[in-house]
This record gives sequence, C-alpha cells and structure tokens, in this order.
Amino acid sequence: MLNRGISITWLGFAGVYIKTPGNKTILVDPWITNNPLCPSDFKDIDNCDYIFLTHAHRDHAADAEMLAKKTGAEVLAGWELAQILMRKGVQNVFAINKGGTRHFGDISVTAVHADHSSAFIEGDQLLYGGEAMGYVIRFENGFTIYHAGDTNVFGDMALIAELYEPELALLPIGDVLTMSPKEAAKAVRLLKVKHVVPTHFGYDFLTGTPAELAARLEQHQDVIVYDIKPGDTVS
Repeated sequence: MLNRGISITWLGFAGVYIKTPGNKTILVDPWITNNPLCPSDFKDIDNCDYIFLTHAHRDHAADAEMLAKKTGAEVLAGWELAQILMRKGVQNVFAINKGGTRHFGDISVTAVHADHSSAFIEGDQLLYGGEAMGYVIRFENGFTIYHAGDTNVFGDMALIAELYEPELALLPIGDVLTMSPKEAAKAVRLLKVKHVVPTHFGYDFLTGTPAELAARLEQHQDVIVYDIKPGDTVS
C-alpha cells in the first residue's frame, strides 16, 4: 500500500478517516463526540467529502447527523438508516443495499454482507436501523479495501475475495460484540488479503489485540497486521 497515495487513520472502534489518491476525504463509521478512544485532533472535524455508515449502532452512526450537516458530506447508508437520516434533515444521503454499488466520482463503494445486528436508542425506544453491512471501497487508482464494519467471520468472505480482490481489510478483533482474533484470522485467510488493519478493540471488555491476531497468522508471513493505536495512520 505504500506510495499509493492513500492514508487510513484509526479513530477508535470502527471509525477511520481516509485520504484518497484524488485528495478526497472519507469517514467510515465516525463516532467522535463521546468516543473514549477518539484522538483529540479528530474531535472537531470541519471538512469531509463522504461519510459511509455500516450500520446504526451508536458507536458507528451517532455522530452522522451532526457531521453531515456540519461538513456537507455525501452520506452512504443502508436503506433503512438512510431514511432515518433524511427524516432528520440530513442532505445528500444515498441509500444502498447488499450487492449494490454506488459511485462517488472515481470512487466506487459496494455493500456486502456483515454478520451483526443494527439498531439505535432514541429516547426510551429501541429502533431498528436495517441490516448491518460491510463496504468494499475501490479508490481512484484502483486500490481496493474492505471495511468489514462489525461482524463475525462468515464463509462468504471467500466470495468477497473472489469478486472484489481487496488488498487490505479492516477487521474487528475485540471479541464480545464482534469476532475475536481467532475468527479474524480465519477471515484473513478467506479474504486472502496481505494487509490487515484491526478495529473495534482496545477498550474495557474488548480484549482482542493485534498481537494475538498476528500470532494466529504467524504461518502466513506475507500478511502484515498493523499494530495500531487510535490516531495512528497507515499510509
């Protein structure tokens, strides 16, 4: 990935801030306001071109309305979550469902399966937010990544590898609310990726670590697991 003109900064949980080869900025699942892991440098984001939301849980979508209205970013979300955002007055919202692809300039985003739930709390109500999903993102120069959102491993990750050939995967590893390093190691083998950015770990009961994932992949010496902390950038 080096010298491809791409940088990916981890914001804690599933949130990442991406700079693309075409000088666009993307936020995926940007939870910043009450995120205990979010770096202070990203607590007051003023500019963003695109916001991609994998599902409706608060640690993924709670700040979407605020950030979209503040930055004017185009927002991508599953159909149900997209309707909720539009009802809240968010402009430039684009709905997607699994298997579909949206194009943002020369960037393409394909929605794929995720094995997870999706809802949010509003007042004293628990509201359904549509199914969770992951995104395959192909940048202007052809480099392709897979952001899994929150998920367990599932066998059709092999289809994601076959159909889209991602070179880098962002995979949750924390356990309890997502898969652990054990399942994530199987996901890496199914996806056949060489670069892995762990997400959704490093807080309270989320006990999985990049080191444990790397240890489970030690026989695959061509795979790089990035040992990152919130605020670190892979570039």
